[in-house]
Amino acid sequence: MSQSLSTLVAEELALPADPRAVTMAAALAARYPGAARAVLFYGSCLREANLDGLMLDFYLIVSDYRAAYGKSWLARANALIPPNVFPFEHDGLISKYAVLSEADFHRLCGMEADNVSVWARFAQPSRLLWSADEAAREKAVAAVSRAIPALFQLTLPILPPDTDFTSADIWKTGFARTYNAELRAEKAGRSVSIVDSDPYRYDRFGEAALMRIAQDMGVGPNGGVPNALSPAAAEQRWRRLQRRGKWLSVARLAKASFTFAGGIDYLAWKINRHAGTQIVIKPWQRRWPLLGAITLLPALFRSGAVR
Repeated sequence: MSQSLSTLVAEELALPADPRAVTMAAALAARYPGAARAVLFYGSCLREANLDGLMLDFYLIVSDYRAAYGKSWLARANALIPPNVFPFEHDGLISKYAVLSEADFHRLCGMEADNVSVWARFAQPSRLLWSADEAAREKAVAAVSRAIPALFQLTLPILPPDTDFTSADIWKTGFARTYNAELRAEKAGRSVSIVDSDPYRYDRFGEAALMRIAQDMGVGPNGGVPNALSPAAAEQRWRRLQRRGKWLSVARLAKASFTFAGGIDYLAWKINRHAGTQIVIKPWQRRWPLLGAITLLPALFRSGAVR
């Protein structure tokens, strides 16, 4: 018998991770006493055996932004353009972490989100490395369990009608759309390689997501999973997500120039690593990181390094 999506998500989030990443997550939570609720580890570093020299990716989930920052402008910035992103070093490892409230994390993992940033990432494997208590763990599982149905409900209507398609086809089409809905420094074909790296995982989670959608919406007229949107409405929604995602990426980049020391160097490192470019940051761009980052964008679009 197939497992439910929530069960699969809970089991995957509980899988072991590198002990150094676990220690780092606990140290990160300790920086926000009274506010930290959960720390999730995601991204390409999950698949790496040696974390030295890599930039780890975390999401820090907090009870609310005022509890995390007090009356600082950071609380307003996090609420206005979530998430805030900061660098963090611990025990020889480096990372960046994004801060979201429990409420925003739940919303941004669902289909109602106005951008793909969170649910596109948490439709992929992640680990829950730290939680404040059982209630925090359950909320994290519930939020992450919304990510794949969001991806599938937006992708199913845009697949060619009257054709047989597999779960992998849904995943690859959906991921390709999410990569076009952000400024992403990734090589062509990345959306395909993600699925091909672990087809068994994506088949199981895809089947469970389809079951969840059918349970929530009812079975379609032909006994299949019904579409949440018409093809035209889904295409319109993807266009809105793409437009908003590009602007949000720029806005977050601008915000990070105030919250992320050395942010422009990280941006160059990330693009070079994923797109195979050789960007070198000039001294003036480090002095004026916001202006420097913006001046990179036209060349990156022309080269295809950022799509």
